[in-house]
Amino acid sequence: MITKRTKYYKLISEYFQVFLGIVLASIGLKAFLLPNGFLDGGVTGVSLLIKTFVDVNISYLLIIFSIPFLILGYYTVSKRIIVKSIISILGLALFIHFENFETITDDKLLISIFGGLFLGSGIGISIRNGSVLDGSEILGVFVNDRFGISIGKVILLFNVILFTITAFLISVEVALYSILTYIVTAKVTDLVIEGFEDFIGVTIVSKEYETIKLAIIKDLGAGMTIYKGKKGFGSKGEMQDFDIIHTIINRIDIKKIYRIVSRIDDEAFIVEFDVNSVKGGVLRRYLNRKKDKKLAKIIAEQNL
Repeated sequence: MITKRTKYYKLISEYFQVFLGIVLASIGLKAFLLPNGFLDGGVTGVSLLIKTFVDVNISYLLIIFSIPFLILGYYTVSKRIIVKSIISILGLALFIHFENFETITDDKLLISIFGGLFLGSGIGISIRNGSVLDGSEILGVFVNDRFGISIGKVILLFNVILFTITAFLISVEVALYSILTYIVTAKVTDLVIEGFEDFIGVTIVSKEYETIKLAIIKDLGAGMTIYKGKKGFGSKGEMQDFDIIHTIINRIDIKKIYRIVSRIDDEAFIVEFDVNSVKGGVLRRYLNRKKDKKLAKIIAEQNL
């Protein structure tokens, strides 16, 4: 049961992490992108683009251009997310307005990479805690809800238009470096949201399923789910009453599981697919290697 104290500490943790995200994003903007006239994608990019032509504080522009997206979000996402996002955007604007970082480097490649790194880290941390620092994500959710177009495509189209305008109004070089900044930001954001571990799902169909199950437990230490198959047709003809093995492993172990299966059945049918998120189970720690032999022995005895 979740107590009030637990909820209180969780809320404090969320807002502290959002604050950390604001700090990181503002470093990316003030120490790298703003002094050198580089852009990012989304609302931040629009604000930076307007700033190059109009002598208006970037903090005001961020707030002004975020308002339409927050209004869209009111009808699309939860009110809690909108409240957090308003606080986050105002916090970012205030932090940019009052902080005064010195320019760290004049190297354009370093500006693009590290500006995107800090900005992406800030955005990712904020999103993980139920907030957004850029309204383009809300636009993506809104369009997806109304027209069924994927969020990624909406954001990509938004930024293609933005960078095309940048190329015409400023220069192709700035547009290209801004695209690099956007790519780094997007990748770092995904990395922060999804975590450093990259999991992959594997489904295995083989007549040697018993031996393969034991080998995966013993040699790899991965948990699995077994589906009962009644009839199937493959390279070896008709199969009846067989087990379908389904397991999720870290991507670094994919070659190992292929070697395990190939050693037992070189003609086994293997389906590999990406896993967006995982929770619970033994995925993040695998089975205790010291208990693998004992567990494999128990399963073998049950199948006799």
